[in-house]
Amino acid sequence: MKPVKVGLLGVGTVGAGVFEVLRRNQEEITRRAGRGIEVVAVSRRDLAKARAIVGDAAEVVADPRDIIRNPDIDIVVELIGGYDLARELVLEAIAAGKHVVTANKALLAVHGTEIFAAAQARGVMVAFEAAVAGGIPIIKSLREGLTANRIQWLAGIINGTTNFILSEMRDKGLDFDTVLQEAQRLGYAEADPTFDIEGIDAAHKAALMSAMAFGVPVQFEHAYVEGITQLAAQDIRYAETLGYRIKLLGISKRTPEGIELRVHPALVPAKRLIANVEGAMNAVVVQGDAVGTTLYYGKGAGSEPTASAVIADLVDIARLAAAEASERVPYLAFQHHALGDELVLPMEKVVTSYYLRLRVADETGVLATVTRLLADANISIDAVLQREADEVSGEGENQTDLIILTHETREGTMNAVLAQIQALPSVKAPITRIRKEELA
Repeated sequence: MKPVKVGLLGVGTVGAGVFEVLRRNQEEITRRAGRGIEVVAVSRRDLAKARAIVGDAAEVVADPRDIIRNPDIDIVVELIGGYDLARELVLEAIAAGKHVVTANKALLAVHGTEIFAAAQARGVMVAFEAAVAGGIPIIKSLREGLTANRIQWLAGIINGTTNFILSEMRDKGLDFDTVLQEAQRLGYAEADPTFDIEGIDAAHKAALMSAMAFGVPVQFEHAYVEGITQLAAQDIRYAETLGYRIKLLGISKRTPEGIELRVHPALVPAKRLIANVEGAMNAVVVQGDAVGTTLYYGKGAGSEPTASAVIADLVDIARLAAAEASERVPYLAFQHHALGDELVLPMEKVVTSYYLRLRVADETGVLATVTRLLADANISIDAVLQREADEVSGEGENQTDLIILTHETREGTMNAVLAQIQALPSVKAPITRIRKEELA
């Protein structure tokens, strides 16, 4: 059987990894796919850099549309990133009858509905294992391995940059700004780290996983997104004292009222496996009604881990290209015509529990007043921790930190009572509120 011919749009870090892994493991991949998979053309503006990666083994072009127009190419791999140009090129490739593999989570989170509809109409495949959690096969697990299950919830550490920062803050007791600079020096964080530290990258990935878990369209625009920039070293320290670790989680849950889709820092019990995922590693927990709890762990980025996922998609397409479109695995795990119309719940309706840190005047009656306001809102307290003034970072001899863990309550209810507490004269700084997830 003739080899599958592939064109790479972009041949940077991931593209170089794809080229190298295919070259190194060609025999093994051919045995798995049943036919060879060959990169025959790559595009990059800097032709010299592209040539340094692929040598004479593939054609090098500056215009990615030259690859799309090439009638010999079966699969287009989009590794350019971003929204606009990538969208145009992917849609053009689909219109030209090419199958598409992409590692671009931002593209699919924002334009996935349009892209999947175009691919469905044209009868081609769009595969995106590398778009979520790098080399971890979480997309294939949601789309195929867990297909017998009614998924109840999923939660993931799906951004390595933020996990590295939080691990360093906990291990070394450093503040956020200091660790961010170190992450940039080591190459874990971009020069502009906004997408990572503000939770946007994780929200792109969570939106894709949510769609596949619950059989709904991708709804990134409705996700609640909160990053890690406001986390303080003392909160990480207090969480540890209380038996928790703070992680930036992408969470999606099925509830009677609708689907939750949210990204934010969360306290996770230290005994949970996911709480012990450190450095730049990724992990996703999925809870299914039949299988129970499953955990997927590994490298979420990097040249060859991401290339591993891209090549897995290439192998799938090589195996299934001759099959009727109706017989292939659906893009979002559920048949196209069977996608539901459930909407993502607004954050105010989400029910969870909370960690609260209040900097308050060290005087009689403050705790009683705060607990009364919580009780009036039917919010029950799980634990209270108070630090004496001389233990509170040396800031204010007559102030103390009051840490409260609550039981579950609705976010809107918590918002209202926190506004009341914040207005108390005895509260001397903005209240820190971090959600708490038991993941049980």
